[in-house]
Amino acid sequence: MPPTLPTCSLRAGATALRHPFLTLSQVRTYKQPRIPNSPIPIPSVTAPHPEIPAYPPGPRQTYHQSNTGLYGTASIRFGNKVSAKNEIKTRRAWRPNVHHKRLWSDSLQVFVRTRVTTRVLRTIDKVGGLDNYLLGIKPARVKELGPWGWRLRWRVMQTDAVRQKLKEERVALGLIEEGEEAQEQEEEALMALEEGGSPEGIMEETSTMLENEEEFTIGKEEDFMKEEKPGKKE
Repeated sequence: MPPTLPTCSLRAGATALRHPFLTLSQVRTYKQPRIPNSPIPIPSVTAPHPEIPAYPPGPRQTYHQSNTGLYGTASIRFGNKVSAKNEIKTRRAWRPNVHHKRLWSDSLQVFVRTRVTTRVLRTIDKVGGLDNYLLGIKPARVKELGPWGWRLRWRVMQTDAVRQKLKEERVALGLIEEGEEAQEQEEEALMALEEGGSPEGIMEETSTMLENEEEFTIGKEEDFMKEEKPGKKE
């Protein structure tokens, strides 16, 4: 059964009474649901996450509200309202049409709560869901995601379903062969065992050598740059 929308708490109502200029939607805090059978939660909108790579374009320097939602390229616009009778200019602003939505993620198997503009919502419907929107590979799509969309993209890519899908795409493109990755890992483990050490022991030995600033011997230099006498060509 899908989770229901959170109800307004007494604390939020008391805060709204103390500050009449604040709306309940601004005071209310939305908590992301837990992902079933996964220890990795949905990232926070504002909290630091060192494990997530930095967003390549960086945070948006104008209209900072767009850093906490799926706003696409929408931004606040300013202009004038001119009266037809006296041609008096009145300063005004046009804000994006933003909604609080619960968008279903096929890979996470939960509803993700986020702020999203109607334009981005139409794009999500066209591409076939939130996951397909977040996993877009074009530079324009990455620019539309923003810092919050980039965090959601990282979390979606940690799921087994998306990892398997990306692996199948690499195999279809001929970048890797089926079972090649597992075979390489098995060969590395066998080589380590033949040399008389486990992977954990090799890592400890390497760390010790780095601390003592010792030189590494990569391999034997047999017949390296061996001089040969010139002979007659047949």
